[in-house]
Amino acid sequence: MALKSSNKVDTNVYEIEVTVAPEVFTEACKSAFMKQRKSIQLPGFRKGKATQGMVEKMYGEGAFYEDALEIVYPEAVSSAIDEAGLRTVDSPYDLEVSAMSKAEGVEMKMKVTVYPEVKLGDYKGLKAAMLPTEATDEDVDAELTNMLDRNSRLVSVEDRPAEMGDTAEIDFEGFVDGVAFEGGKGENYPLELGSNTFIPGFEEQVAGHKSEEEFDVCVTFPEDYAGDLGGKEAVFKCKIHEIKTKEMPELDDEFAKDVSEFDTLDELKEDLKKQISERKADKAKTDFENQLIEQVIGNMECEVPECMFTKRTDEMVQDYAYRLQMQGLDLNTYLSYMGQDMDSFKASFREGAENQVKASIALEAIVDAEKIEVSDEEIDAEVAKLAEQYQMDAEQIKKAVPVDQLAADIKTRKAVDLIVESAVKE
Repeated sequence: MALKSSNKVDTNVYEIEVTVAPEVFTEACKSAFMKQRKSIQLPGFRKGKATQGMVEKMYGEGAFYEDALEIVYPEAVSSAIDEAGLRTVDSPYDLEVSAMSKAEGVEMKMKVTVYPEVKLGDYKGLKAAMLPTEATDEDVDAELTNMLDRNSRLVSVEDRPAEMGDTAEIDFEGFVDGVAFEGGKGENYPLELGSNTFIPGFEEQVAGHKSEEEFDVCVTFPEDYAGDLGGKEAVFKCKIHEIKTKEMPELDDEFAKDVSEFDTLDELKEDLKKQISERKADKAKTDFENQLIEQVIGNMECEVPECMFTKRTDEMVQDYAYRLQMQGLDLNTYLSYMGQDMDSFKASFREGAENQVKASIALEAIVDAEKIEVSDEEIDAEVAKLAEQYQMDAEQIKKAVPVDQLAADIKTRKAVDLIVESAVKE
């Protein structure tokens, strides 16, 4: 097998010609026959007893060519790409086979998309604003409000209509043009009014009604609602069974003792202020880095192949589906519940995927430009860190994560550090 030629035919696109020697292809034909031998039956022969020559005599010499091509193709193309020194980012396409026989071997050409060329702009001495990191009294009050809410309890109310903020236990059934639609019915559903769980306008119309009251809620589905309900008017027949309101605990020293390790409310507030400041510092650091990387991306010149964006988008969708699976949900069920279709769901990841791909390209270019290297000690330290984080042995981490990947991650972090350390905080 050999590379016959490699020519750039477009931005990030090369056309390569690949040859497979006759003897290699002949051996592949034999392998293809051997895989199928037991299932081949010719007239006058028992199943699996016909020879390769007999099969080719009856069906032609090319009887096993297609299968043989599948055998030699992966190694032939991989070797040719390596010989051409190309870094591909997608599978070859536009395959053309100009010759294929035992006498001639195989001659084929195809196109491959390669990693883009990058021209870096400025990446040192950039300027960006740093978010405030000190927790304010308002931040602490908001956190205390959340803690009160988490420790509240729901109590039934009978002497008044439902209000926004209450939880109403309801039956409902939706109709469009007088016909009930699938997924529009529920019984004893605990709906928190103001949570924006249901269609816009639904929860506001439940407010004002009392327990055991039956009433209609009239809403219009959003235009982008999944399925054929988008933009349609609907009537929901509703009944409230019970209304519950939140009963908040008193914000005092006793509350602090119940929800924390502290004896007084002042001690709890001081600890919350410290935690919030740490979170804000982390957020400010991340935001500062993101601003700088956005500038690096904006300053570089690079035409990114579309397939890199598509591939990253698909990876993000698969990762999301995996996390849902860990919670006992499949993606299609989740999309149905959220009123989304797969195309719009994928589209929601597109911008993030583009930013991640561009950032990766830019940072890798900086690693090359600065000749950033990684020592064995740094890799060992990273392995130890991951082992502690995931409660695994160092050897298990090494088996799970290739050393090349660890090294690449460390180099990327060094590139980010270089950008940040040279930057000016505004």
